[in-house]
Amino acid sequence: MEALGSYKISPVCDYSRKSKCRFLSPCTLYSRKNANGTRIGLLKQSISSNITVASAQPVGSSKVGHPENMLPSKEILELWRIVDAVCFDVDSTVCLDEGIDELAEFCGAGKAVAEWTARAMGGSVPFEDALASRLSLFSPSLSQVQNFIEQRPPRLSPGIKELVEKLKAKHIDVYLISGGFRQMINPVASILGIPKENIFANQLLFGSSGEFVGFDRNEPTSKSGGKAAAVEQIRKGHKYKKLAMIGDGATDLEARRPGAADLFICYAGVQLRESVAAKADWLVFDFADLINLLG
Repeated sequence: MEALGSYKISPVCDYSRKSKCRFLSPCTLYSRKNANGTRIGLLKQSISSNITVASAQPVGSSKVGHPENMLPSKEILELWRIVDAVCFDVDSTVCLDEGIDELAEFCGAGKAVAEWTARAMGGSVPFEDALASRLSLFSPSLSQVQNFIEQRPPRLSPGIKELVEKLKAKHIDVYLISGGFRQMINPVASILGIPKENIFANQLLFGSSGEFVGFDRNEPTSKSGGKAAAVEQIRKGHKYKKLAMIGDGATDLEARRPGAADLFICYAGVQLRESVAAKADWLVFDFADLINLLG
């Protein structure tokens, strides 16, 4: 993506969750027009177990170029305004974190699992292989998962609650479709007022003593192409005329196909995956853009 260049910057501290100061890796410079003119921001590109999220903050004004799909076409904007349903990815979209990375870090295997997540989200490894490999690195027990949920409540992305509220006010149905786990997504759905039947995600399985035994491979989201299959199932079951998918990864982009999503919006407010962003119908860094242009 030629219009988005990478720049070295001075270290920026992140105090969002960790007690120690962490530093951001090389970031991407981007511009976004709003009511006050053009805004320039910096976004982290890579995943690290030592880094949570740095929000994109304005650093001045400039006439830096940006991808064409950051400004929606008339057709895309009209489509956004008439959707019947919106399906959201969860990790690095609805929430600031990659859930499996956070759980792995909690269980002491953060770095190794984060490396696998980066490969999976970039689309270089079949999702089911990456999921099984990551889980095998730390095999979380039921008690570990329960403790994690209690000690690490969800961190929602800025503006997502307001966007979901506006969608529901316009009688647009909202779904969560994730390669993450229901045990960790249920609290997110509860905060956003999304019914559990509108969640499509994976399920961790435990034995009689609470030991980890695997995950439910019958869930559509447990394999490559699963999100697209879930969207097709949703669309067919409810006979939606127009449906949008919002996410940051290759598995979200897969849902943009006939019979599934009519519109794919790449949300890069947490992670910018350039190969995904370049193919999106619309690239956004701030959920406020979607709220303001919903009409």
